[in-house]
Amino acid sequence: MKVKLFFIAIIWIFLLIFGGTLGYMIIEKARFMDALFMTIITITTIGYKEYVPLSEKGRIFTMILALCGTGFFFYIFALISEFVIRHTVENFWGQRMKKEIQKLKNHCILCGFGRIGRHIYEFIKDEIPVVVIEKNKELIEELKEKKIFCIEGDATCEDILIEAGIERAKYLVASLGDDASNLYITLTARNLNPDLYILSRADNPQVEKKLYQAGATKVVTPYLIGARKMALSLLKPNVVDFMEIASHSFHLDLQIEEIKVIANSDLAGKTLIESKIRDRTKAIILAIKRADGSMIFNPLPDTVINPGDILIALGEKEGLEILDQLARGNFK
Repeated sequence: MKVKLFFIAIIWIFLLIFGGTLGYMIIEKARFMDALFMTIITITTIGYKEYVPLSEKGRIFTMILALCGTGFFFYIFALISEFVIRHTVENFWGQRMKKEIQKLKNHCILCGFGRIGRHIYEFIKDEIPVVVIEKNKELIEELKEKKIFCIEGDATCEDILIEAGIERAKYLVASLGDDASNLYITLTARNLNPDLYILSRADNPQVEKKLYQAGATKVVTPYLIGARKMALSLLKPNVVDFMEIASHSFHLDLQIEEIKVIANSDLAGKTLIESKIRDRTKAIILAIKRADGSMIFNPLPDTVINPGDILIALGEKEGLEILDQLARGNFK
């Protein structure tokens, strides 16, 4: 856009000089150098005497040329002012953003702000601080305009990941459209932070195993998931409707959450019926994930809740918050 505006300015000044010179040559029968000199002193408003004797038509032409020249310089002044102000604001925001990123802890590093990356950001931005790494300059401009924490560079570069605070981060999402890049990001990130939760995208299902070997915590194949959901929408549309209602995308109170039970929780060591979760929170426990990774779906009332278990619960936001406090041992 900036290049286009300056290109317009160049065309404008060229037309002024060419048109003014040609005008004086036609109207006043001036020689080329005299007409060019008269044009330059007119559009720059220098104020020399009439170098070319002017008739009434010549004076009208000179006034029009002077106004166009003045407009041109106002246009240039506006472009320069905008550039200086924009550059100053961007530098200020850039320095402030770097300082804010350095303060972040337990944040998420999102590698790539493409079609999938931007949707991921919209889903998690209200829950987790996010730092976006993107090398596309147009997308970086968009991120800066929206005041989103971002770093311009290649996410496969170790220095860029360190600048994004990977050693203090809790999550990393490799959402680039290139499986090889996601694989390299995963490998580098795992070496920099062994405790990092790494979610990686895989367009080719055959790359999934390699991503896990590289250190990915979870691998998602968007095209496979999309195809599965489309098929399910045909075969079981009501199930899909329920799943969408329970998702955060609709900002409704009904949500599905995962809640970890700690050792000193009021729930630890009790059965589901003894915990009275349904009565106290109105939430439904859909599944329990044990510390060893096994999953109990639709647990029975006599299922014991152990420390370290993760409860997969469905309920309203307020009730799930109460359940979370119970699981953390903070509910009074």
